[in-house]
Amino acid sequence: MYTEIISSKKSEFENAIEHLYAECNKLRTGRANASLVENLKVDYYGTPTELKQAANITIPEARQILIQPWDKSLLDIIEQAINKADLGVSPANDGVVIRISLPPMTEQNRKDLVKILNQKIEEARIRIRGVRESIWKEILAQEKKENASEDEKFIAKEDLQKVVGVYNSKIDEIKKKKEEDIMTI
Repeated sequence: MYTEIISSKKSEFENAIEHLYAECNKLRTGRANASLVENLKVDYYGTPTELKQAANITIPEARQILIQPWDKSLLDIIEQAINKADLGVSPANDGVVIRISLPPMTEQNRKDLVKILNQKIEEARIRIRGVRESIWKEILAQEKKENASEDEKFIAKEDLQKVVGVYNSKIDEIKKKKEEDIMTI
């Protein structure tokens, strides 16, 4: 009975991990990555559209992003969106494509990014704890309603903690990998 409650909320745990993964992909490392710009919103004929749906984004070199819109009239709009996003880069519009050259990262930049990464990790842990608390409240409500035994309640708590442990270890893996990417020169 309690396993059903836990399994019904697993999608919320997965959403927390997916959100963390998406947020980590936005953090710049020493290499160019399309995820740095692909989710920027551009005004595509009056409709806010993600850049990846309005242009082809490629990485021709280790520190360069090349954006080729499918409609050349979007070049200025894309350039403005990149400038407005405050990514710390200057786009170069040559009339056909937009090139973004990423400057080399300094040691201080890397340390600042690790701090931002740690904030994102903590936000994910808070989301996991929030889901855990909502499941625990449901378990307690179910226990009162059905007059379940204390043993069942504590078994459910142990099962819940095992699930939370699995997702916390996923968070740790993501953090370790991203921190490695950031600090690698």
